[in-house]
Amino acid sequence: MGNILVYKLLRRHVNAWQLAGFALANLCGMTIILAAIQFASDVIPLFTRGDSFLRPGQVVVTKRVSALRTLTGSAPVFREREIEELREQPFVRDVGLFTPSQFGVYATVGSRSMGMEFATEMFFESLPDAFIDVDLERWHYVSGSDSVPIILPRNYLNLYNFGFAGSQGLPALSETLVRQVGIRLRLTGTHDVRFMRGNVVAFSRKLNTILVPQSFMDEMNASLSPERTFRPSRLAVITANSADDRLADYLQKKGYDTEGGDADASKTAGFLRLVTTAVAAVGVIICILSFYVLLLSIFLLLQKNTTKIDNLLLIGYSPSAVARPFHLVALGLNAVVLVLSLWITFLLRGVYLPRFGELYPRFEPSATLPTLVTAISLFLLVALLNYTAVRRKITAIWNIHK
Repeated sequence: MGNILVYKLLRRHVNAWQLAGFALANLCGMTIILAAIQFASDVIPLFTRGDSFLRPGQVVVTKRVSALRTLTGSAPVFREREIEELREQPFVRDVGLFTPSQFGVYATVGSRSMGMEFATEMFFESLPDAFIDVDLERWHYVSGSDSVPIILPRNYLNLYNFGFAGSQGLPALSETLVRQVGIRLRLTGTHDVRFMRGNVVAFSRKLNTILVPQSFMDEMNASLSPERTFRPSRLAVITANSADDRLADYLQKKGYDTEGGDADASKTAGFLRLVTTAVAAVGVIICILSFYVLLLSIFLLLQKNTTKIDNLLLIGYSPSAVARPFHLVALGLNAVVLVLSLWITFLLRGVYLPRFGELYPRFEPSATLPTLVTAISLFLLVALLNYTAVRRKITAIWNIHK
């Protein structure tokens, strides 16, 4: 009977426009939060995958080649203390060393029977996998194998296609074709000669060198030229932001040069992180305000009907029984908002996912679990806060009038 009376009070005195305002505001806030979280989850591969253009800033650092170095014959290499000093800088996340080949490399592509054969002296370098900007799925070398994966700079292929090939009347080559054509290699050391086959597995946009796996380089240097040692002449440096003024000042102070960087990508990544955080913060603020709108509506209703609620309490109904209809109204509104916000979030997700696929062909959307967990957690949190606030208000009325 008590619940029926309270429901009649709700129907008679509750302001439908107030509840609609709460539902709309809470729907906007919840949708903004969930959409921001889902967007951040989906965009993570653009920041973390090896071939992403939104990685933290990475620059290649070299020593400046001066006329004095040329005359004295001193090599522009980095000493151990210089590397450690650079690694300890607060704006540096990691430092990787380029390992050059200590043996001669002679490469042949094509054959005379095909009517096209290229042969040239070349070089190899290796770099730790964490510094390589391509997908490393096929980047594996098995010790003792006669096949080695190779990463070429994309601008090498562009120079051939748009410069050399046109002037010599040769056909342009696609990346797919280059990957399919093997490279015959002759590796010449001080004590031995090895014949191997190279396979181009990827093209790098940022690293202007011919890369082989670090394990292959270590094995070949040790077996072909064991008596030769090297000092690194180039370093790959990962920074939080390659446009950081401290990095530029440090390099200028030390007389170091850079071969390129990811300033634009780093700025874009930082901007996206900032926007995602700001959008989520706006959603939280809207949700908090809408929660207070709902509480205010319920409290006004309770205040207007204090005497009737007090009578229900005096004739034996517990505060929980009187508060239950208010809880159910708030719970129902929040449940509707939860379902609608999830529906709108996944609808928006269906709009931007194809764009990500165009931007990044290997893009794989993340799971929706973080969004679902967040939605359910917010629903339970709001329900708990509503329950606690209404129960305390009714208990306070009971204490005052009993």
